[in-house]
Amino acid sequence: MIDLTGKTALVTGSTAGIGLAIAQKLAAAGASVVVNGRREESVAAAVERVRSGGATAEVRGVVADVTRAEGADAVLSAEPQLDILVNNLGIFGAADPLTIDDDEWRRYFDTNVLAAVRLIRAYLPGMIASGWGRVLNIASDSAVVIPAEMIHYGMSKTALLAVSRGFAKAAAGSGVTVNSVIAGPTHTGGVEDFVYELVDKDLPWEEAQREFMRKHRPQSLLQRLIEPEEIANMVAYLASPLASATTGGAVRVDGGYVDAILP
Repeated sequence: MIDLTGKTALVTGSTAGIGLAIAQKLAAAGASVVVNGRREESVAAAVERVRSGGATAEVRGVVADVTRAEGADAVLSAEPQLDILVNNLGIFGAADPLTIDDDEWRRYFDTNVLAAVRLIRAYLPGMIASGWGRVLNIASDSAVVIPAEMIHYGMSKTALLAVSRGFAKAAAGSGVTVNSVIAGPTHTGGVEDFVYELVDKDLPWEEAQREFMRKHRPQSLLQRLIEPEEIANMVAYLASPLASATTGGAVRVDGGYVDAILP
């Protein structure tokens, strides 16, 4: 049902975790996929994984740090035109909110918000001119339910919701949609490290996961971590022509974590 044949998609931060799963899903749906990361080795390895995962069109990589203006320029030079932009790159981590200094606040904003803004600013005009496009920003349940141990992260993801809504208005009536995806607690390597920051490091992973969900994410209705492929399924749908009437939204793949009817 989801056919992205003839579309070109860039997924930032797609060498592992949610980003890699999204790249694999879009490629399997027929899109030509551009993998992005900061290291040549990890990008090359991710390109091979996407190719071997059922890709039916070209898969290529672009090595660039999109948290910096020159990195965004390098991506734009390598890929001047896109149909689908997925701003997945992000950082997170637990910290005592009273100890987070100005530089760390700026680092979270630059990485999780401004990097996405730069790429939207670069690619949205071309999408509007062509009359079709998809911009998807990977947000988090933390944008709505600010974690006490990750206020700086929650702030950045809340800002990303505003960015998505605002640029959707900029693209109004053009055939281009802009949405954010609210991902719930998801099972990635980085999250495994984060879980072990908050629970007993000697626990086996399955027990540690259950302990983390019980103590730190008890409102989850799924009562387990979400798999990256489950986030990718929603992204593939929103990137497709099937989602033509969904724009300016914050679409939840959170396992029922956010205790609200709307975000």
